[in-house]
Amino acid sequence: MELRPLGRTGLKIAPLVFGGNVFGWTADENTSFSLLSRFFEAGFNTVDTADVYSSWAPGNSGGESETIIGKWLKSGAVVRDEAIIVTKVGSDLGEGRKGLSQKWIMQAVEDSLKRLQTDYIDLYLSHWPDASVPYEETLAAHTKLKEQGKVRAIGGSNLDAAQLQASLDAAAANGVQRYDVLQPEYNLYDRGGFEGPLADLCQSQEIGVITYFSLASGFLTGKYRTVADTQGKARGEDAGKYLDDKGQRILAALDTVSAETGAKPAEIALAWLMAKPAVTAPIASATSLSQLESLIKSANLSLSSDQIALLDKAGA
Repeated sequence: MELRPLGRTGLKIAPLVFGGNVFGWTADENTSFSLLSRFFEAGFNTVDTADVYSSWAPGNSGGESETIIGKWLKSGAVVRDEAIIVTKVGSDLGEGRKGLSQKWIMQAVEDSLKRLQTDYIDLYLSHWPDASVPYEETLAAHTKLKEQGKVRAIGGSNLDAAQLQASLDAAAANGVQRYDVLQPEYNLYDRGGFEGPLADLCQSQEIGVITYFSLASGFLTGKYRTVADTQGKARGEDAGKYLDDKGQRILAALDTVSAETGAKPAEIALAWLMAKPAVTAPIASATSLSQLESLIKSANLSLSSDQIALLDKAGA
């Protein structure tokens, strides 16, 4: 499998990233171990998590996903240098533990390192913009972590074009490390936030892009086609918002391409993202080995220009 350079970070990643938001939520520890091991056996090398995952699950407080990944790394299932671990800082963990101040970043990274049972994080992302902290303070903290060897590369998540440009300007003006990676929401349905100025900026500045909600909360798997399909499902409520005319057009286009290729809708939706020049790799998660095998196939699926055009038009 051909690895792709992740912007200017020096990291090379496989064309699909495993989303660790499910660990400790819809995938228990044993299932998570099996999924991670199979994913890496298949030639992929990157897993994405955050300090706040999976705080939304009953009984959780955050850190569960990192803890499971840490135990898996410690088990020796993979050589540490062959795994690229992405985690994030800034989401609200309660009791004032949130944001992108230098003080909190320096504390949060130690907490993440401890949970991950490693002495460095490959890619550390600012999870959400924090208007209360100047970019130069946040970037100075990230720069210090790079100098200390605790992180190898840094990036931002959920920034729009103006915010990303402001962060680049602050880095240049203050002689600190810039964001070399962006993690935006982007999929066949949700395109307006990334396509256009933001995608253009990432390409012109050689910023690596790893997309989240790549399958639109599972909607693009094709398993949610009516309101009834969403009821009683862990992500059903999130997927339900896509059940409009646009969503139905996208499902119809996915069905057409599926009939032509024999591939499942999820595989096609991910292959569409992988074909986008501004995208380095999409993030996708699975909660069973059968789901994972389908995701793995997406990396070897080549869509024709006509098929990409059909999908583009459906989700425009």
